[in-house]
Amino acid sequence: MPAHPASSAPSLSQSTARVHEPRREDCPWCGSDRLRNRLRTGDLRQYKPGSFTVDACRDCGHTFQNPRLTVEGLALYHRTARGAPRDPASDGLLALRGSPRRHRSAARAMLRCGEPESWLDVGTGHARFPATAREYFPYTAFDGLDPTPRVVRARTADRVEEAHVGRLTDPRIAAPLRARYDVVSMLHHLEGTPDPRAELRAALSVLRPGGHLLIETLSPRCVFAALLGRWWLPYDQPRHLHLLPPQNVRAELESAGCTILALDHRPVHVPHDLAGATSLALSHALPAPDTPWRAIPPPPVQRHARTVLLRAGLPLVAVAALADHLIAPVTRRTRFANTYRVIARTAP
Repeated sequence: MPAHPASSAPSLSQSTARVHEPRREDCPWCGSDRLRNRLRTGDLRQYKPGSFTVDACRDCGHTFQNPRLTVEGLALYHRTARGAPRDPASDGLLALRGSPRRHRSAARAMLRCGEPESWLDVGTGHARFPATAREYFPYTAFDGLDPTPRVVRARTADRVEEAHVGRLTDPRIAAPLRARYDVVSMLHHLEGTPDPRAELRAALSVLRPGGHLLIETLSPRCVFAALLGRWWLPYDQPRHLHLLPPQNVRAELESAGCTILALDHRPVHVPHDLAGATSLALSHALPAPDTPWRAIPPPPVQRHARTVLLRAGLPLVAVAALADHLIAPVTRRTRFANTYRVIARTAP
C-alpha cells in the first residue's frame, strides 16, 4: 500500500494555490478580449489536485490555459510522484506521438531540404527523434535541448552530440547558439511552453540563413476537441498550456520573413481521439484510485474493484482504438485531424 504521509495532501494543495499566474482577460497571442471558455477540468491522467480552465480567443482561435501555471507549477504537475496512479491505456495512446514510425515520417519530410550539417532538436527528452533521424541523415550532427537532464543522459547514450539543458528562450542558451543550425525541430513541444511565440522567435534566431524549421503540434481546430470536451486526450490538462491554430503559426513565421514549404495534417494525425476519451471516461467512472496525496487511503475492496473493472473495460478501449484507425483515412483529411506539421525556410 502506498504511504500517505500526513503532510502530502496539504502541501500539494497549498503549492497548487501558489503556482497559478493571475487570470488573463485578453488573448496572449493577439490581445483580443473576446474570450470564451472551452472547458474546466481536473488532472484526468495523474489525479493531482487542482482545477484548470482552458479558454479560446474568438478572434484568432488561440486556445490556452487560463490562469496559466507558473514554471514552478509546471514542474509540480510534470513530476511523477511515487505511488501515483497510472492509466496504462491513456499513457500508451499519448506515446503514439513519439513512436519510431512517426519519427521516421518527420525525418523523411525533411529529405526534400537536403542533408543539413547541423540539427537542433528542441524539447528532445531522451532524444529518440535524433536517434531515428540519423537513419536518414547519417552525416548530420544532431544536438538536443530539453528543460530536464534527460538530454544529458541522451548524450551519454550517443543519441546527440551536444546536450543543452534549459529553454531556448533563455538568452544564456540561445546567444551561444545564434545562427548555428541548418535545421531546428520542435515535435510536440510548443503546446507545453509558457510562451510559444517567444519559442518560435528563439528557434529562428539559432537558424542559419536559408535554414529550416520543422514543427509538429496539436490543432485546437480539431472537431474532436469540440465533441469530446474535457475527455479529448490532447487537452492533457494541466501540462498543455497553449494550442496554436495552424493559421496563427503560418502568419507568425511569414511575418518573420520565412517561406512556408509545407503545412499539412494528413501525415501527422494521431488516431487516438475516441480511444483516449473512452480510457479517460472509464477511469473516472470507477471508484477513485489511491494517490499519495489522499489523507485517507481507500479501503482494499475499493482498490481491488477498481483494478478488476479497469481490466474489464479494456475491450471497450480496444474497440474505440479500432474505430479510430478505421476512420483515420477520412479524419486525417478533414478538420477532425488533431495534429499538423509545418516546414518553414528562413530567408537566405
